[in-house]
Amino acid sequence: MERLNQTSSVSEFILLGLSSRPEDQKPLFILFLIIYLVTITGNLLIILAICSDPQLHTPMYFFLSFLSFTDICFTTTIVPRMLVNFLSHKTISYAGCLTQMYFIYALGNTDSWLLVVMAFDRYVAICDPFHYVTIMSHRRCVLLVAFSCSLPHFHSLLHTLLLNHLTFCDSNIIHHFLCDLSPLMKLSCSSTFVNEIVLMTEASAFLVTPFLCIAFSYIRILITVLKIPSAAGKHKAFSTCGSHLTVVTLFYGSIFYVYLQPVSTYTVRDHVATIVYTVLSSMLNPFIYSLRNKDLKQGLRKLVGRRKPQAAPP
Repeated sequence: MERLNQTSSVSEFILLGLSSRPEDQKPLFILFLIIYLVTITGNLLIILAICSDPQLHTPMYFFLSFLSFTDICFTTTIVPRMLVNFLSHKTISYAGCLTQMYFIYALGNTDSWLLVVMAFDRYVAICDPFHYVTIMSHRRCVLLVAFSCSLPHFHSLLHTLLLNHLTFCDSNIIHHFLCDLSPLMKLSCSSTFVNEIVLMTEASAFLVTPFLCIAFSYIRILITVLKIPSAAGKHKAFSTCGSHLTVVTLFYGSIFYVYLQPVSTYTVRDHVATIVYTVLSSMLNPFIYSLRNKDLKQGLRKLVGRRKPQAAPP
């Protein structure tokens, strides 16, 4: 970070957050504290239920447990900092800002690639069920998770290093509740041409590619399901994909709204969409998967029942 001190007179930033009105700070603190606690509890229950129930030791739930773990880490990167800002100082150091941005991009894109892996799992299960056990072997599942978790870190590192070469001279006020590329680039007093080119090419490709993979998987799934003669078979096939499709729509819909636009058009209105994919999606994922999945609901009941004190025999 020595280069940082030489090229920038800004040593810290001020995160304005969601509201500048003092009367809004405590209600927002309570709201996001509840959201954070629900997110941690819900995703932990999903992980514990999958680990404790042998019937859930399948590739689909193996991937879901990693998605829940990533959601916990992703939310923890963002919400605790927000809670501190609501009640006390809103400043964050330059190094702290870059660190937060790095993990937001790394963990957010890990979520994205895990959704791709889960779509591939559903594709194999429905389109090639006779070879499912062979294709989705434990070794291959581990490799897919390792790929999903490691690749996003290279993408995140690239943008963090490029941002570190920018100069910040005057304003240090970020009109956001987190450190993100677009609002930080708007503050720079040096040329952001390279950053914007990389953002609109590499970042767009890195964002759109997982979505296209998911779309391709579900087009093939839809074609296969429509060939199933019985209505019950079609319903069963669609029901195994419904939860995943809901999560994908919520996640990618908000991300595309925020990031597939020029930096100059970024406004405060994009905060709502950012909250959806950074905070709300991580909270809603456990509910979406558990409410629409009988096996997972049964696993959660077993987990909760195991934790209850047993009545003494008469």
